[in-house]
Amino acid sequence: MGKELSILDVTLRDGSHSMRHAFTEQQVRDVAKGLGKAGVKYFEVSHGDGLGGSSLQYGFSKVNELKLIEAAVEECSNSKVSVLILPGIGTKDDLENAVKAGAKMARVATHVTEADVAKQHIELSRNLGLKTVGFLMMAHMAPTSTLIEQAKLFESYGAEIIYVTDSAGALLPHEVKEKITALKEQVSCEIGFHAHNNLSLAMANTIAAVEAGATFIDGSLRCLGAGSGNTQTEVMVAVFDRLGYKTDVNLYDAMDVANEVVAKFMPRPQEITGSSLIMGYAGVYSSFLLFTQEASKKYGVDEREILIELGKMKAIGGQEDLIAEIARNIANKRLKV
Repeated sequence: MGKELSILDVTLRDGSHSMRHAFTEQQVRDVAKGLGKAGVKYFEVSHGDGLGGSSLQYGFSKVNELKLIEAAVEECSNSKVSVLILPGIGTKDDLENAVKAGAKMARVATHVTEADVAKQHIELSRNLGLKTVGFLMMAHMAPTSTLIEQAKLFESYGAEIIYVTDSAGALLPHEVKEKITALKEQVSCEIGFHAHNNLSLAMANTIAAVEAGATFIDGSLRCLGAGSGNTQTEVMVAVFDRLGYKTDVNLYDAMDVANEVVAKFMPRPQEITGSSLIMGYAGVYSSFLLFTQEASKKYGVDEREILIELGKMKAIGGQEDLIAEIARNIANKRLKV
């Protein structure tokens, strides 16, 4: 029997970015039912920016996330629902309400150098009986030594799994291998990996992570996620089966929910466009894509110029207000020339 892997599907959370946070209850029910039938162990449901993310800054949800979590839980008896929570956005009440709605896992997400802000959230998650994950975002922005330091903080707070999160889709396979290998050597909890496909490397990076020791891997159906999307869930099932790993996910059922449910409500194919490619190249947070496109149209400037400047500034999640400011500055400079 091959090595066991846990696939965690993020269609109903990361896909919220691409859907402009407009998932309907029926869409969530249909996807949850399909994922449950396919045997996916965990899948995530929340606003793209986590619990409490529905706001003017990040975009309002069409349907209250607690209602969506409840709907997902009702549709799947074998799978468990995960939620994402970012300290500073999601609160204690948000997490407690998510548990009441049926969530069984919490992934506490911070910037790769800010694990210390997650102590209370991780401790609360454990106290609530949730499978608790430390989620280090924008992992390309810190050297491996810093990543290890931050992971050890997560572990000391009680995290059971620690994720290397390539939020910008900027990492290369050898970099993923280095980071995962180092974490396996330095922490005792399980390791996970979350990829974005902005450089067309999501699948290659996920393979590199698994070969280096990651046992939890994220994917989204039809790649529905921020930027150019994530590692494609149904493709992962096929690839890791070919590689001799055991995921317990039925390939045909995963393909069916991807093609017969998700494909029908996707606003656009998850292609690697000029903008999403630049996001990976410049190391820009994948959820900035739609905000950048809007600013580009409003101020009449090239999306790529905005993204390159964001990369130079090392902008991170929560700094969406910089996007319009940069676009405005570029437009003003042109007027002065």
